[in-house]
Amino acid sequence: MKEKIKLKKIVICLMCIFLLSGCTKQLKGKDNKVITNEETGQSITENIICKPTNKNVIKIYEDNKVNIKKLPSCDKFTPLNNYEGLWTSIFVKPLAWLILQIGGILNSYGLSIIITCLLIRLVLMPVTKKTAVQSELIKQAQPELAKLEKKYQGKDSQEDQTKKAQEMMLIYQKYKINPLSGCLLSFIQLPLLFAFLEAINRTPALFENNFLVFQMGTTPWVGILNNHNYWYILLIVLIISTTFISFRKTMKDQSGPAAEQMKYTIYFMLAMISIASLTLPAALGIYWIASSLFTILQNVYVERKKKK
Repeated sequence: MKEKIKLKKIVICLMCIFLLSGCTKQLKGKDNKVITNEETGQSITENIICKPTNKNVIKIYEDNKVNIKKLPSCDKFTPLNNYEGLWTSIFVKPLAWLILQIGGILNSYGLSIIITCLLIRLVLMPVTKKTAVQSELIKQAQPELAKLEKKYQGKDSQEDQTKKAQEMMLIYQKYKINPLSGCLLSFIQLPLLFAFLEAINRTPALFENNFLVFQMGTTPWVGILNNHNYWYILLIVLIISTTFISFRKTMKDQSGPAAEQMKYTIYFMLAMISIASLTLPAALGIYWIASSLFTILQNVYVERKKKK
């Protein structure tokens, strides 16, 4: 109970920080509708952090009277240019700067997004590894948890449910399982996802460039239907498949009613991710695939280490 209260306090604090901090502003026309780039399908960001170089993008800003002349070029951008609140100044701008620096060295911003993602996940591995370790511990405890479910099947009284909860906590203590550890990865993944999305949308050097056969600012929906680039189908398939494989371990580690509930939750999330992948910039899809692959490899590493 105390852990849940602490978790709620952390969530409230994070929400307050984000609500009181700066974030992406979408460019809107006179009709108050969000302006999109017809070539890419990407929503145009008003508060970009550096100058665009694409003529069509420059024209969109000039036509909507956005002053971009005072902005630094992307290769000269630094996170200390302007303070815009905690979220932007601590997360988004430093992340954009890091991607730009690595991209400048490698001469590829797509490869830079992948490497930046992997570097961040490596730094956070001691924390995210706990989630994978907890999954292994839950798998070991499954026989006892299944017996507990069977023991209290059909017993819905308050007294029985209290006893069940107490016995479950004893099992958790026996196997050193922390029920809240499974939430760690989600709490880390979501802010990272939003930070990468904002860094991509606010940095012209990222959304104007190409990586392999993908234009990084183009949404797969526009890439397939308007530009007839069917490689974006492969991008969607990779997003869905790597996400499913990274979730599959969680499904395998559950049994009984919890497994069924977890299965429906994961399939729902997969459906949402599939729909979102159609309308988000390809650069974010590249990040998501890299992040999912890291999770898969981390799970394999933890599983093999446990067997030894």
